[in-house]
Amino acid sequence: MREHGGNIYEKCRENRCAPCAIIDFSASINPKGMPRAAVAAIKEHIALVPHYPEPYAESLVSAIARHYSINPGSVICGNGSTELIYLLPKVLKPKRVLVTAPAFSEYERACSMNSGASVVRYALRREDNFAVDPEAFINAMAGRYSGKRGPKCELVFLCNPHNPTGRLVKKRAILKIADAARKLRCYFVVDEAFIDFCADESVISSVAKNPYLVVLRSMTKFYALAGLRLGFGVFPAKLAERLKQYKEPWSVNNLALAAGKALLSDLAYREASLALIAREKQFLERSFKGLGIAYWPSDANYYLLHLRNAGSVIGELDRKGILVRDCSNFEGLGRGYVRIAVRSRQENARLMEEVAQLCRAS
Repeated sequence: MREHGGNIYEKCRENRCAPCAIIDFSASINPKGMPRAAVAAIKEHIALVPHYPEPYAESLVSAIARHYSINPGSVICGNGSTELIYLLPKVLKPKRVLVTAPAFSEYERACSMNSGASVVRYALRREDNFAVDPEAFINAMAGRYSGKRGPKCELVFLCNPHNPTGRLVKKRAILKIADAARKLRCYFVVDEAFIDFCADESVISSVAKNPYLVVLRSMTKFYALAGLRLGFGVFPAKLAERLKQYKEPWSVNNLALAAGKALLSDLAYREASLALIAREKQFLERSFKGLGIAYWPSDANYYLLHLRNAGSVIGELDRKGILVRDCSNFEGLGRGYVRIAVRSRQENARLMEEVAQLCRAS
């Protein structure tokens, strides 16, 4: 799991400290913490822990369908959206898959483990600000990439906003790619794990119109439920039926079910979270500019940075109990790249103070 952020437990063992002593900028979790409504629901349902949960999270599926005005038959809940990332290639058995580079590593790993697929990487370039060119992406999906011709892809993963860059592909462009995927009969998976920070750009309502469009959603990032694991996907009806035949039962526990249903209607938490993140992003961007740190504008709650002395900065912060995401193992990035989450003002100020001292010392 060194390929991911958020492993505070390993750091606690190394430093012989409690988790509360770690400031974790490596995982992009809402600094407000869990919604009060979710906390209350967990306490209320704690007595259900001795019992099996609903086999397929039926009550949460219904609540999600009502909330988004979509067909409940198209919704599948999972133990985080990662469970569904692994389920898709297990069922579809694609021979050729398209991912971006860099990208969340589990897309490629899931396909390698479950179908042995050949993976094509669409490179996001720094000189283009890591933007996705819809036409070039469609060409890659059709088998035309880097001046070469090959078989078309059968499955495509695209995180939007993108991880780790934070760049958003606008809704119009996503739907253009989705229309091309339909014509190519290629399943286009839009991972909207961080779309809560720009919710108007979601394409969740378009799934019903396109038999090759899939949308995955995480409920752990925006609502700070990473330890409970909760996510869902919206699938074309026929694909949903196929996936349900292979889906393991009981993967969403009773406490996650209760929290998920409670947070859907917690509008006050949503508004307060968006306001907090907006303020802290302004603070961080001023700090980046003041220190001369290269960063890319983000539509999510994290930033990709490039530091000349990234290795020493990461190491020194690590020794002080401050974790950031070393992005050197992302395909297409390499040394010098770091991802940091947007956290509370106190924590953000501490991070910037430490980074400033390290930059001056280098």
